[in-house]
Amino acid sequence: MQSIASEGPAVRRDNRPLKRLIVASSIGNALEWFDFAAYGFFAVTLSKLFFPAHDQTVSLLLTFGTFGLSYIFRPLGALILGRYADRRGRKAGLLASLGLTTVGTLICALIPTYASIGLAAPIGLMLARVLISFSTGGEFGSGTALMIEQESERKSFLGSWQFSSQGMATVLASFAGLALSSQLSTDQIEAWGWRVPFVFGLLVAPVGLYIRRHIDDTLQPSATNNAAPIRDLLASHKGRVLLATGIMAVSTAASYLMILYMPTYAVKQLHLPASTGFAATVLTGTVLMVLTPYMGHLADKYGRSRMMTLAALLTLVTIYPCFRWLLAAPTFSVLMSIMLLAGVLKAIYFGPLAAVLSSLFPASLRSTGLGLSYNVGVMVFGGFTPWLVTAMIGWTHDPVSPSFYLMGCAVLSLACIGIYHRLAVKHI
Repeated sequence: MQSIASEGPAVRRDNRPLKRLIVASSIGNALEWFDFAAYGFFAVTLSKLFFPAHDQTVSLLLTFGTFGLSYIFRPLGALILGRYADRRGRKAGLLASLGLTTVGTLICALIPTYASIGLAAPIGLMLARVLISFSTGGEFGSGTALMIEQESERKSFLGSWQFSSQGMATVLASFAGLALSSQLSTDQIEAWGWRVPFVFGLLVAPVGLYIRRHIDDTLQPSATNNAAPIRDLLASHKGRVLLATGIMAVSTAASYLMILYMPTYAVKQLHLPASTGFAATVLTGTVLMVLTPYMGHLADKYGRSRMMTLAALLTLVTIYPCFRWLLAAPTFSVLMSIMLLAGVLKAIYFGPLAAVLSSLFPASLRSTGLGLSYNVGVMVFGGFTPWLVTAMIGWTHDPVSPSFYLMGCAVLSLACIGIYHRLAVKHI
């Protein structure tokens, strides 16, 4: 793999407080994760309303399959919107991605169900998911580049807010699911309750657009003269894209297995009330929201590779015993204990992750490189995870089988972190 070009990160043009930039770069990421979490949390309801079938497992597989297929468009969004951000600026990329997300969320909030419009309902829902996935593809690269390119030595700390915002979105979506599942009847949820989280997302979007319009860019006009960032990225940095994708594996699989899928697992496999799964997810999201920036601070102080290796190794050795424990004692307290552990391990890994991925790409290609590698990782190890683990349980009739998938992802990430450490990549 080629070494990183000597060009440094672009320089901020004024001294606006970092708090405003943190909010601006994180709010779109939070909205998109809120949308994804809401879809996953209400998967059982959506399977009935949009994908009715004679078998509940088939309906659920169709629901998660739609969710997974839409992720194919995330790398495409990363390339197109990342190219736009590398040529026109991080701010322009962030505004474009949030605008597209708002349109997709609007469709989810208003689309009629299968009972009203037939096949047009699942097709429309699929198109909405595609639009949101496409826009999300450009969100992470532009938002992370905006934070990492600040004049600060605290690169891991600044980048960690991207993942802290995902924790915040998880908390909000979980509270919404918990409130709706405990306060509304099943008929009310199916009639209108499932739309509430998407309506909430629509209320947040204008705030995010306003804030993003009033920030300064980090990419100077002189840095935008790369007319073909996609071509240059694929010609010179393919190895780094693959390396970054592998580094993403364990954190992405854990997010979609332990957070997005857990409410469904609690209902279908543990036969617990839906509110139990939501409550456990609230705990994990809270841990991520609060602990991830602190772990970013520690990574700046003690080393990025060291902390990520620790988190991946602990995930590898604890996930199988945790699933066994949960099945042996499917209680609320056990579920909460396991989700607490999952949140802590993810926060340790998330703390330095954005800075590690950013350090692999030069400034002129950073949005494109970050976006492509991140979204390929999310597509491969995240988008299809709920579908895959549902299918694994159906094939093997073993509710512990999802743990093997996460163990495999942990091994892959450990190997890639080792390669990254040996490369001695120059930190930005």
